[in-house]
Amino acid sequence: MLIATPSLAKVYTNDKENMLVMTLATGDVIIKLRPDLAPNHVKRIKQLVRDGYYKGIKFHRVIPNFIAQTGDPSGKNIGTGTKIDAEFSSEKHIRGTVSMARHTDINSADDQWFICLAPAPHLDNIYTIWGEVISGMEHIDKVKQSPIPSGMVKNPTPVLDLQVSSDISKN
Repeated sequence: MLIATPSLAKVYTNDKENMLVMTLATGDVIIKLRPDLAPNHVKRIKQLVRDGYYKGIKFHRVIPNFIAQTGDPSGKNIGTGTKIDAEFSSEKHIRGTVSMARHTDINSADDQWFICLAPAPHLDNIYTIWGEVISGMEHIDKVKQSPIPSGMVKNPTPVLDLQVSSDISKN
């Protein structure tokens, strides 16, 4: 469900095929996809979104002033088994950047991703940036954060829905 506010109306009329609408309990977050930076990652994310993979997913790892991570429905960090080769760019990990999580192998991205809560220059050129939050960052700030260094969250904030915006009118 898209919240119809004047600020989102302008954003929402842009390239709908490359926008995601993420619904949280506190409101909608608009993520602009960046196929210009990471075409394979964007393709994979859109496939998973359209398959309903992220509906009900939780922000399981949230480190204050660093990242809010989601994408692991099992909670066991095993993923779907699909691996995506890294697509590094000169873009910077700043507040609102959406980037792919991975294991130690740079080509091990699968289904998990994170949103930067603050600048994280130490992630530049080692994690693939595939999007940016362009509206609703205040809702990401309200995602339940962890009090422990690992960032693992008890009773984490769920993603109520996640859709490619071009598909919303089709529902």
